[in-house]
Amino acid sequence: MPQRVVCLGTALALGLTVAQPGMAQLAAGGPQPNIVLIMADDMGFSDLGCYGSEIMTPNLDKLAKDGLRFTQFYNCARCCPTRAALLTGLYPHQAGVGHMMDDYGREHPGYRGNLGSDCVTIAQVLQTAGYQTMICGKWHVTRFVDREGPKYNWPLQRGFEKFYGTIHGGGSYFDPPTLTRDDGFVRPLGADYYYTDALSQQAAEYIEQAAAVKKPFFLYVAYTAPHWPLHAPPEVIARYRGRYANGWDALREERHKRMVALRIVKAQWPLTPRDQRVRAWEQNPYKAWQQRRMEVYAAQIDAMDRGVGRIMEKLRQLGAEQNTLVIFLSDNGGCAEEIGSGSKGLSISEKTRGGQPVQVGNDPNVTPGGEDTYQSYGIAWANASNTPFRLYKHWVHEGGIATPLVVRWPAVIAGGGELTDQPGHVVDIMPTCLAAAKVPYPTAYRANTLTPLAGQSLLPVFQGLPRQRGPIFWEHEGNRAVREGKWKLVSRFPDAWELYDLEADRTEMNDLAAKFPVIVQGLSGQYEAWTKRSHVEPWKQ
Repeated sequence: MPQRVVCLGTALALGLTVAQPGMAQLAAGGPQPNIVLIMADDMGFSDLGCYGSEIMTPNLDKLAKDGLRFTQFYNCARCCPTRAALLTGLYPHQAGVGHMMDDYGREHPGYRGNLGSDCVTIAQVLQTAGYQTMICGKWHVTRFVDREGPKYNWPLQRGFEKFYGTIHGGGSYFDPPTLTRDDGFVRPLGADYYYTDALSQQAAEYIEQAAAVKKPFFLYVAYTAPHWPLHAPPEVIARYRGRYANGWDALREERHKRMVALRIVKAQWPLTPRDQRVRAWEQNPYKAWQQRRMEVYAAQIDAMDRGVGRIMEKLRQLGAEQNTLVIFLSDNGGCAEEIGSGSKGLSISEKTRGGQPVQVGNDPNVTPGGEDTYQSYGIAWANASNTPFRLYKHWVHEGGIATPLVVRWPAVIAGGGELTDQPGHVVDIMPTCLAAAKVPYPTAYRANTLTPLAGQSLLPVFQGLPRQRGPIFWEHEGNRAVREGKWKLVSRFPDAWELYDLEADRTEMNDLAAKFPVIVQGLSGQYEAWTKRSHVEPWKQ
């Protein structure tokens, strides 16, 4: 009861109106957990060792061994919409972000600005229970230019007490654009600065500082790895030298076999054909350069995994590991974007810190990895990252929206190493965090009525119980989908609806739309109703 009084008092001080049905959560026993929420950027479904990859991810593999892996969890197909949904528990259109800003800093058609006043972030609500709140990494849910007045919408204005990271969506790992501490821009420190390592170090320091205060904390670690550009320390790249000499066709087959063996996917789901725009490996004229691209990409994930290890080691050192809920996921599928020599944007610097010109574009004559390069790993390797699915970031077929989700919480998740095929979506993360913390979702914030949560808590799944998940919806750049139970209705803009039975065919190879028109009609009706209540604007190319 005393804890309830503190929570309610803090809520009133912050201008929150508490939703009464959730009040029973505060009476539940047990201490409130720390929460560490970790997000990778542009990482495909099969890119972790515990999901079938050859990339060395021992720390995330250990999280999986100690915890729970989801095999049918989803994001919103792109960086900024997923972040909006993650932070607010709402679909991005509901949160006021719409299609947001692209990774170059350009505004898209349908862009609607900052997180709205009719939503709150996880951090804002957890403050009502006295949580300490910190963020390291990529923000990307506000207009970069907004520094003044009512549109000022950076982390410290959305419930976080400490921030080290970037406001913008991408950029150099050696000299990140918009690098910020709290509310002020800063410069990278040291000749050996590497953004992924700096985020991991800061996260560990935040944990140590929070432990000294003796109150639970919420830490959001939003890595940019492995988002382009292809930048990694040479010694980490060297760990993968020669690993991809057999090419992308062999890699996709290897990963698929491991995924079946690990029970991540079912054997009856066939591996999708190679993207028709990609040559067979044997026909590729730039094998050395192509290998190097994937070597650097793997190194970026490797470095992130080492950072996760650093975070977990700090929790162990402080005796906080047992009652800390750790959640790891990716914001979208692998990214097939090919960077051209004429690419420009806020994310691309003209020169390095040392004054050398940056060579922009996927030029086979330029070796990727160093600070003076700016390249991506391209369609063929993204196709491998998203094994066994098709399509990529931007699209809402499984390759664009399927994410690995690894959860570890020893105080609640019994056993370890288990898999669940219960579907979930990134909008479920906020209600999960609030339920874990025994904090109700408010109905109002500072006189603004809040949109009710779109997601549902994952706690029953953590406890090994069935969860009745309602329909899940997607819309991004006109690409649209709805999933209910085993059925998924999906369309690649501006094409017609396709229908798939995901129990029999999760790789979306057998379109059943013509065979089951009644199901198409029913699901499409649900989708149209969702677009109206969720403020989805028609997409214009």
